[in-house]
Amino acid sequence: MGCRRVPGRVLAFQLSCLLLLGPLPSPACPSACRCSSGEADCSQHGLREVPQSLSTNTSALWLGYNFIAVLGPGSFPPLPKLLLLSLPHNHLGLIHSRALLGLGALRDLDLSNNRLTVLSPDTFLPLTSLVMLNLGSNRLRELEPGLAEVLPQLQGLLLQDNPWVCSCSIRPLWRWLSHNREKVQEKTLLLCRAPEQLNNYPIMDLRNESFTQCQETSLTVQHYIAFFIIGPFCFMASIFFCTFMGSITVFCQHLRREPDSWRRPHICGGH
Repeated sequence: MGCRRVPGRVLAFQLSCLLLLGPLPSPACPSACRCSSGEADCSQHGLREVPQSLSTNTSALWLGYNFIAVLGPGSFPPLPKLLLLSLPHNHLGLIHSRALLGLGALRDLDLSNNRLTVLSPDTFLPLTSLVMLNLGSNRLRELEPGLAEVLPQLQGLLLQDNPWVCSCSIRPLWRWLSHNREKVQEKTLLLCRAPEQLNNYPIMDLRNESFTQCQETSLTVQHYIAFFIIGPFCFMASIFFCTFMGSITVFCQHLRREPDSWRRPHICGGH
């Protein structure tokens, strides 16, 4: 049988239709993730760092149940549309102050069930749109003053199951909680772990009288360093000043005695 010749224009048209009907290329998705509709699920893959080949259109990123221990500068690729970031059940113990740069649209951040012991307010400065923050089940003993204040849109904060130390250092957190009760979820689960006499005592039940032994001070670490430097300097300066003044006094007394010694030879010569 002879082959039927297909005109070039018809063939080009058919190829164009196949390309249009075929599947469009999908956005970047790391091999350890499952991606669909702007969401990237990278949970339970033994990851030790955040995947970098994520699509810039990612709106939700699930990274729970991995082995991520540190979020350093540049841990995340540019994700300007990310609204939800979930990092529970990792080994997270350190978040650098520049780790969350580029996530300004983030509204929901879950850092629960990790090993966080300290958090700097600077870490959350880029998150001006954050509405929900989950810090439950970590190793937080206190929160640095000003951490919640840098989140102007915050509506919900979870802090349960942390070993809170109810000493003077917890007073800023207690004060913020007292004025923002509607933002604190699971209030009854915020319990003191130390000192021993306050073990399992609800933080929200503390009163002003609980901090009577705490003195307000505006001194910073820089002030104390200055005192340690200025103190020895003033001490040495006082020694030099006293020595100098004593030398002048002795010298003046010596000058007063010298005229008497000059007169005595003249008196003797008169005889």
